Amino acid sequence: MTQLTDAQIASNALATIAPISDIARKLGLSDDDIEHYGKYKAKIRHTPTTDRQGKLILVTAINPTPTGEGKTTLAIGLGDALTALGERAVLALREPSLGPVFGIKGGATGGGQAQVIPMEDINLHFTGDFHAITSANNLLSALIDNHIHHGNELGINPKKVLWRRALDMNDRFLRHIMGGMGKPSDGVIRPDGFDITVASEIMAVFCLARDLDDLKERLGNMMVAYRFDGAPVFAKDLQAQGAMTALLKTAFAPKPSSNHGRHAHAHPWWTFCQHRPRL
Repeated sequence: MTQLTDAQIASNALATIAPISDIARKLGLSDDDIEHYGKYKAKIRHTPTTDRQGKLILVTAINPTPTGEGKTTLAIGLGDALTALGERAVLALREPSLGPVFGIKGGATGGGQAQVIPMEDINLHFTGDFHAITSANNLLSALIDNHIHHGNELGINPKKVLWRRALDMNDRFLRHIMGGMGKPSDGVIRPDGFDITVASEIMAVFCLARDLDDLKERLGNMMVAYRFDGAPVFAKDLQAQGAMTALLKTAFAPKPSSNHGRHAHAHPWWTFCQHRPRL
């Protein structure tokens, strides 16, 4: 008997996958609580209030390997087992970054029968939230350079800009660059670089924020550079937090998905982990 690959198993499961609205209803969510992104993907518009208390199980690992350690696969298997025992289990999983997806790891939605589907969508763009975070990150970078170019009222030291640009891809060529090398109108020459999107401080801020107002405040409090006199410069000094929050508004909502449509649990991504566990 030929052993199926993870991709083949996920592809075959699409024929029996339950619509995301069915998964949502099993979690106590109505159609008004979710915003559809096709038949099998959705976002939760708001967090329903509940007094029910649940138990939290954290799955982690050490000694990372290029192909992963199995945290996601184990967590999905554990959720399946709890559901089979009659428990109401919900998993909080981190959305895959495109860097590892196109590297040796090749995805991060579990393996074998313990997978989150639609696998291809989740591993690639899903609902575009990583792109929103990348845009917010690079908007702040653009505002910093624009401020320096147009008089530098804050006295930002171009050689002490801490904020780096972001790209959801592993590209070692862009880790350390010199920017502003063109015409005088192209900005001030200074060292810069790109981090992978998941390394952006916005990811941590986004994860810990309780609501959009809290997100906006936390974004404004991010330190981005030093002045010539050594004083710190924050994102709020550039009045960047409002525009960044606008870019992140839709991305802030968590996303349920399905595990082969077999059980009544959902697999939201990392925004669930910190501030949405009560679901």
